[in-house]
Amino acid sequence: METAYRERPSRLAGAVLWTRTVTGADAAVPVLPDGCIDVMWRDGLLVVAGPDTAAFRPDAPVGAEFAGIRFFPGSGPALLGVPADEIRDRRVALADLWPAVTVRELTERVDDAEDRLTALESLAVDHASRVAAPDPVLRGIVAALDAGSSIGETARRTGLHPRALHRRSLAAFGYGPKTLARILRFQRAVSMARAGTAPADTAAATGYADQAHLSREVRELAGMPLGELLTRGGAEPSGGGWSSCGG
Repeated sequence: METAYRERPSRLAGAVLWTRTVTGADAAVPVLPDGCIDVMWRDGLLVVAGPDTAAFRPDAPVGAEFAGIRFFPGSGPALLGVPADEIRDRRVALADLWPAVTVRELTERVDDAEDRLTALESLAVDHASRVAAPDPVLRGIVAALDAGSSIGETARRTGLHPRALHRRSLAAFGYGPKTLARILRFQRAVSMARAGTAPADTAAATGYADQAHLSREVRELAGMPLGELLTRGGAEPSGGGWSSCGG
């Protein structure tokens, strides 16, 4: 899918802003699971993209325009006021999560703005100032798992009982720590492959048993082989739920 995509850091900690205009259609380009939650505007509608457990293929026509804000794993639920596992593998209208009157007002503000991305960011910053901040232990969980720590070691490092770690993870990330670790490792591997690292070296550097193990994981999580994923455009940064999160 050829796209005009841009992203930049947000004034809101742990978030990335992005815009995307679809300039060519290819249904085979997937949204890769990354542990993030997005709030995005498209055609007068605010939509929440929940954390995915496998590739999602968006149906976006040529010319479709998106503006969105992507939240680092664990930070979205605090802002939205909904557990991540309730919106796992779903795209949900914000009006289904928040009062319709409130969402209608917010949507009109974005619709009427000269710069929709800045308007969306301002709404998020304003709302974040009125709700509790994400639990700082969540970043510790992500950091530990992303570094390759085991579930037991992650629990020890964060001071959580393994059962408590699992409960926290479901609510914050949409799935348990084992699945989160799997997705974070997958993202590391895809990033290395995008940079030109050979598959065998990528597998060794990211903790897979071997190249065959990496290949199986990519097929399961991306829905296609690694080489096809990269050549079809899944290797480019993406928005509208098309991308990995910012840290």
